[in-house]
Amino acid sequence: MNSAFLNTLIAVHRYGSMAEAARRLNITHGAVAQQMRALEGQLGVTLITRSGKTVHLTNAAHRILDKSQKILDDIDSLTALANAQEIKGELRLGAGNTSLNSTIPNILANLIKRYPSLQVSIRPGLSTEFYPSVEKNELDAAIALEPPFEIPKRIGWRLLSEEHFFLLAPARYRGRSAHDLLKQEPFIRYDKNSWVGQQIELYLKKAGIVPKERFELASTESISLMVNKGLGVAIVPHAWNLWQQGLNVVSLPLPTPCEPRRFGLIWARSSPRIQLVEVFLQAAIEEYKA
Repeated sequence: MNSAFLNTLIAVHRYGSMAEAARRLNITHGAVAQQMRALEGQLGVTLITRSGKTVHLTNAAHRILDKSQKILDDIDSLTALANAQEIKGELRLGAGNTSLNSTIPNILANLIKRYPSLQVSIRPGLSTEFYPSVEKNELDAAIALEPPFEIPKRIGWRLLSEEHFFLLAPARYRGRSAHDLLKQEPFIRYDKNSWVGQQIELYLKKAGIVPKERFELASTESISLMVNKGLGVAIVPHAWNLWQQGLNVVSLPLPTPCEPRRFGLIWARSSPRIQLVEVFLQAAIEEYKA
C-alpha cells in the first residue's frame, strides 16, 4: 500500500474537498481522485461518497483515519532514525517572549552543537497566532500555551512546562493576604481576551472577587514593571521572575487553587519537516527538565 494514498485521504478529510486537498498537496484534482480509487480498491471498501460537488468520507474512512495518521507518523520516525546523522534544513519555529527570554537560547545552543547544518527561523508572537500558522504549514512548530479548546488530532502536542500563578505586589505589602490586596488595591489585569487572561478571570470569579481595575495589557514584563512603580497589584504566571532583578516587588501565593499555565510544543503531524521537529522537541524536553 502506498503511504502517499493515506496522506491524501487525511488531506481530503482535513480540508473538506478534493480540490483543496490537491492544492495543499501540490498535485492535480485528478491525481487525488485516482489515488482515492486505488486506495478503495486495495482496501475493498468505499471511502468517499459524492453529492454534487461535495465529497463526504464514509464511516469506513473515518474508522481508519487515526490508524492512518499513526502509520504516517511511524514512517516519519523511521526516516528520522535512518538519517540521524544528516539533520539539515530550516526549521520554522514560533515562540513567545517568555520562552525567547529563557529556554530558547539554551535549546538552540544544544541543538546546533549536535546538528551544525540545522538552520532555525524564529517568528515571535502569541500562542493564538501559532496554532493556525502550524495548521497552514506557515510554521513547522511552535512553543505555545495549551489552548482552552481540544487540540485537533492533526496537531501534535507535547507538554514541556507548567507555571503556577501568583499575586505580584509592591514589596511593602509583604505578608499581606493576596485576596485582601485584590479587593482593596488597584488591579493591573492581564489582557482578558488572551488565554492567560481568561484563566485569571476564572480564578477571580471562583474566588468571588471583583477587583478595582486600573490597567489592562498582555505583557508579563510590563506588568511587573508597573507593579514595581506602585501602580497596582496583578496576578501573573511564574515567568515574572525573569524580570525580577532590581524590582522592589513581592510574589504572594493565591489561597484558592488555580490551574497553572501550561507550555508545550505543537507541530503538524503531516509536516514535511517532521525530522527537524523531532530533534528540536528532544532538545526542548532536555532543557525543560534541567
